[in-house]
Amino acid sequence: MKTLLIGLLGMSLAAGVLAHDESKLAQMPPEEPYVQVSDVLPLPEFLPGLGTLFVYPDTLPAGPFLSYDRDGKLSATVYMTPLEELKNGVAYDDLAVGSHEVTAVDIYYNGGHPGVESPHAHVVLFHDKGAKDRLAK
Repeated sequence: MKTLLIGLLGMSLAAGVLAHDESKLAQMPPEEPYVQVSDVLPLPEFLPGLGTLFVYPDTLPAGPFLSYDRDGKLSATVYMTPLEELKNGVAYDDLAVGSHEVTAVDIYYNGGHPGVESPHAHVVLFHDKGAKDRLAK
């Protein structure tokens, strides 16, 4: 399991080479095809620890989920990767990132929730030093 998560982290960080206009994602709402998760799933608008989430539905379940603080600033990119799929050899390659600046990474288990019902790993790439604190409140 530990090896899978380390591999996933490596893939996530390598995804930073994908080209996109970060300025269009810096403030919410991001442009289409992203949708606000709370508009399409029975989840609150702001999730403490994750913020206000937007996702491009075609990238589910892994994401990326763009995570915005209460002021609408992009603070993190989140991936939600089902453990069973990883165990069975599914790879999530070339995942996009909201911002190429990453100051910290958290990886943790989640037993499932609307949108990603199966047990999965959350991989959270924080985009600036204060992001984690802003998303916690």
